[in-house]
Amino acid sequence: MKQIRNFSIIAHIDHGKSTLSDRLIQKSKIIADRDFRDQILDNMDIERERGITIKSQTVCLPYTAPDGSSYLLNLIDTPGHVDFTYEVSRALASCEGAILLIDATQGVEAQTLANLFLAMEHELEIIPVINKIDLQSADIDRTRGQIDADLGLDSDSALLVSAKEGIGIEELFERIVKQLPPPRGNQDAPLKALIFDSNYDSYRGTIVNIRIFDGALKAGDHILFMSNSSVYRVEEVGIFQIVRVPQKELTAGQVGYLIAGIKTVSDTRCGDTVTHRDRPCDAPMSGFKEAKPVVFSSIYPTASDEYENLSIALEKLKLNDASLLYEKDTSAALGFGFRCGFLGLLHMEVIQERLEREYDLSLILTAPTVRYEVTTRDGQPQFIDNPAHYPDPMSIILTKEPFIRATIIGPDRYMGAIMKLCLDRRGINVNYQYLTSNRLEMIFHLPLAEVIYDFYDKLKSITQGYGSFDYEVIDLRETDLVKLDILINGERVDAFSQLVHRDRAVERAQFVCERLREEIPRQMFKVAIQGAIGSKIIARKTLSPFRKDVTAKCYGGDITRKRKLLEKQKKGKKRMKMVGQVMIPQSAFLAILKTKED
Repeated sequence: MKQIRNFSIIAHIDHGKSTLSDRLIQKSKIIADRDFRDQILDNMDIERERGITIKSQTVCLPYTAPDGSSYLLNLIDTPGHVDFTYEVSRALASCEGAILLIDATQGVEAQTLANLFLAMEHELEIIPVINKIDLQSADIDRTRGQIDADLGLDSDSALLVSAKEGIGIEELFERIVKQLPPPRGNQDAPLKALIFDSNYDSYRGTIVNIRIFDGALKAGDHILFMSNSSVYRVEEVGIFQIVRVPQKELTAGQVGYLIAGIKTVSDTRCGDTVTHRDRPCDAPMSGFKEAKPVVFSSIYPTASDEYENLSIALEKLKLNDASLLYEKDTSAALGFGFRCGFLGLLHMEVIQERLEREYDLSLILTAPTVRYEVTTRDGQPQFIDNPAHYPDPMSIILTKEPFIRATIIGPDRYMGAIMKLCLDRRGINVNYQYLTSNRLEMIFHLPLAEVIYDFYDKLKSITQGYGSFDYEVIDLRETDLVKLDILINGERVDAFSQLVHRDRAVERAQFVCERLREEIPRQMFKVAIQGAIGSKIIARKTLSPFRKDVTAKCYGGDITRKRKLLEKQKKGKKRMKMVGQVMIPQSAFLAILKTKED
């Protein structure tokens, strides 16, 4: 165990985690140069195109120190986005140390702080590393000052590296070996292992990523998952070196994988404890909780005969992403579909893009919403995430919505713009403090429903890209909620229904009506597009009809001739409106998801 080091790379988005992982892998020579490619741990096309990590990846790096000692370094590359914070926390629970990566051009940002606190909660040894020192805009002295002032770490010990150019990688290996503690554990104790990730292999079933704290695990052992009491027989254990490398056994302190013929990923819950069936450990590892979705949206195929394909695609996707939740849903306007729960907006975007790309589907998504707690007169609270299930307003006593604690870091010259943005979104200013002479940390309590649309884009826009944002869901608070219905030609279209705060209802209704007027093609009759709360109309836009000039042939004579023709046309239009159907194009459903500036 003295020769093992388990560590993770943590950072804000786009500070170079995946690039640094590439250089460490290249230096350890576990893969030939001809087989190497950038972002080698990111195995999804969408990860490589967007330059983000969605799934955490593990790799075992052999390293020989200058004094001839051999070490085994287990690296866990984690996602940077706030949606996947729970996955990051479970990865950190599997480590003894963390490399905290800071971009020399951007400095310390919101998720740098959040990830530092996460690492400190797990009592990890932290190595601060300043990356991108090769760029002309790099300001190393300013970044060192921020490490001292913002993070409370020793800036003199911060390593200077350029992951892109490979500068400082040898020194980083040495620092990992010397500064990070080896794992502790008892090889003779009952097996205690933590699941920190899993993925699905169509031939072998679920591949479970584990860190062994006590005991040993080998093929043939019968294991028990402590969260759901499932029992399996282990077929194979091993370590990751880009590809899976089978081993005779995994012992205390090691990070690796197990294969046990597990059919579904949802059985292997991130944070669960694995032990032997016949000789279980005393208690499971602390910190386990089920990943809870915070954003909900319904997904429908554009063609009704694609429903079966969508069902199969979601089933397959669920195998590789246990945090995706879905159930059957139906809409009068869109037919059969699925109501899905996501960890956040990025997670929703990723799922949509994967369904469209990998399974060649054309989809319609309804407006995202959050989960509200509604208490009716019978005293029973119920959770509502679908406007279609919203109860009769007369029976509601109390409605609560989720609030988040948002941490925003940015230059102080944008303080007024940031405060206006947050207060416009019904935010409460909790605290603000200067981190340096010109950088502020501002903390707001904000309704999650106000953040899920376009908050992050607006923040980046008003701070010219310098503002950074991190959040955590804190509690449920009382709110004044209404169901906004959209009527087209007098018909309620349930796919456009939304749950909104009463103060925002008129503004939102006007925006949706205006967008629909632009998107719906003109008909031969006049079409009213209305926003309503119950029976009260709060917004209206009118789609003008095509009109034939029936008076063109009247080139003189009495006015009554023209009037007679116009009256005849009017009666025809009225009859047409009664039987006419308004076809709503797919672009109309997408248009109401966009922000006002798009």
